[in-house]
Amino acid sequence: MFESLNDRLEKAFINLKGQGKLTEINIAQSVKEIRRALVAADVNYKIAKEFTDKVKDKALGQENVLTSVKPGELMVKIVQDELAELMGGEAAEIDIKGNPGIVLVAGLQGSGKTTFSGKLANYLRTRKKLNPLLVACDVYRPAAINQLQVLGEQIKVPVFTIEDNKNPVDIAQKAIAHAKSNNFNVIIVDTAGRLAIDEEMMNEISNINAAIDPTEALFVVDSMTGQDAVNTAKAFNDVIDYDGVVLTKLDGDTRGGAALTIKYTVGKPIKFTSAGEKMDTLDVFHPERMAQRILGMGDIVSFVEKAQEQYDEKEAKKLEKKIRKNKFDFNDFLNQIGQLRKMGDLKGLMGMIPGMGKLTKNLDIDDSAFNKVESIIFSMTPEERANPEILNMSRKRRIARGSGHNLHEINMFIKQFDQMKKMMHMMSKGKGMGNLANMMGGGNRGMMP
Repeated sequence: MFESLNDRLEKAFINLKGQGKLTEINIAQSVKEIRRALVAADVNYKIAKEFTDKVKDKALGQENVLTSVKPGELMVKIVQDELAELMGGEAAEIDIKGNPGIVLVAGLQGSGKTTFSGKLANYLRTRKKLNPLLVACDVYRPAAINQLQVLGEQIKVPVFTIEDNKNPVDIAQKAIAHAKSNNFNVIIVDTAGRLAIDEEMMNEISNINAAIDPTEALFVVDSMTGQDAVNTAKAFNDVIDYDGVVLTKLDGDTRGGAALTIKYTVGKPIKFTSAGEKMDTLDVFHPERMAQRILGMGDIVSFVEKAQEQYDEKEAKKLEKKIRKNKFDFNDFLNQIGQLRKMGDLKGLMGMIPGMGKLTKNLDIDDSAFNKVESIIFSMTPEERANPEILNMSRKRRIARGSGHNLHEINMFIKQFDQMKKMMHMMSKGKGMGNLANMMGGGNRGMMP
């Protein structure tokens, strides 16, 4: 995510390396490169110029201040603060008050609108402990209703539909009545999209908006469309005056222009970001954390939050005892892989760990990264999984045949497992149980993901 922008911004700070302090000359050089980086990321030139003027003014204000902070680090901090401010400053909560709360979801076709509706329902059910109802109001796209029903079944959320009814306003109004009489405290109305903005589409979304008076109207934007997404967001806002923006497909080759400038252009906050097709890959948008990620600083707070969602205190204590006694085995490792899978996109997670994003950006890392490891462990007997020390040459050969790997790969995996086990044991003595980042030790040189 934002790899290209991150690379360009890094080059902008190179001028300050080895410099004793910020000066008008080196500030000007860096600011010029920052502006070029933003324009290359599909940020409107006027916005980029205004942004870099602010950065320049703040940097010049530090020009004669004696500080132990290096000039490059100081400039990074200034840019980080300004990026966060440009994207909204602080996280904006979704408003779901009401009986029921009504969320209207709008956007162009292909923006990820229906998938987001499912993710939002899952988010409200699992994290907010609400009882959501999905409402299928896309009466034009043949597969839209079926897609929503499949998602609803997957996340255990019912979907309200009316067969052969082609009036989305009528469907939405009847869904509200159904929700009130069946104790649903929030409904999510998935509306039709079009391939492009047209008068018919705008009239329809305007009529639905007026008829149901949503507590929250959200506009879904494909972040890969850059500045076009910003223009579309403005057009929709003029019609329905929505409450917030959702950026989808952040796991794709996105340049960053939409994320950086929608708040500035439309005046509405980004409330959620979405990556991938999995129903648990929806995140509240935190401008300050996104600024850190854009600058390659990771987002350890979000990483910890995701880990805590899967955290089982009882199991963690049992695991910590095993690590302290140096009894961590292959069954424990399988359980930890399962926890990582539940946390979401693996490459995205690694990008949250400071320094890891740069190491993994050119690597093809996804959920299948663990498949090789799992195939080896699944080829072991229960006794071998629980007692790694009994793996002699004969057993390794049998595991190699069963898993479809050669003996060298088996030996490499077991060696890396032993190294990881020792490192975790050492950490447990001095600093408590190692965190999930340490579970990813071993690098990409061998079998470990």
